[in-house]
Amino acid sequence: MGKAEEQMGVVTALVRSSFLVDAEYARSARDHGLTEQQGQLLCVLMSQPYGMGELGAVLGLAKSSLTGLVDRCARNGLVHREPDPRDGRAARVALTARGAAVAEEFYAGTHRRIERLTSGLTEDERRTLAGLLGRVVLDNEVPIVFKEMDEGAAAPG
Repeated sequence: MGKAEEQMGVVTALVRSSFLVDAEYARSARDHGLTEQQGQLLCVLMSQPYGMGELGAVLGLAKSSLTGLVDRCARNGLVHREPDPRDGRAARVALTARGAAVAEEFYAGTHRRIERLTSGLTEDERRTLAGLLGRVVLDNEVPIVFKEMDEGAAAPG
């Protein structure tokens, strides 16, 4: 069966496309000296600092895994802990200046890589694909770990 003749069902197409996107995300992370989870953490923190509980929920990580991730990023000068102004006993995780610069570079590089995956589609097809996938994401309440370029005041993540 030729490339144009291949027809996939929605499940196969979604699973295979997730592998494709994950591979590009992993390559981008490696190119920036990050693990995939470090890249996700930096992108989430681009919009604002978060408490550990919020970060765990967004990233789907247990407390011990998240603590290790934040500790490694802190040792690398990418994030720091700061007091939570709403709760003096709690801390929030925020990007350092270096972390913000790395996050912006990683985000932009990842955006370019993944955008290239749809280079064979017309603009109308890309809009249709974005609309349909966006509905799937919203219907399933997927946490915001990667935003649109124009969302938020700072460079998004």
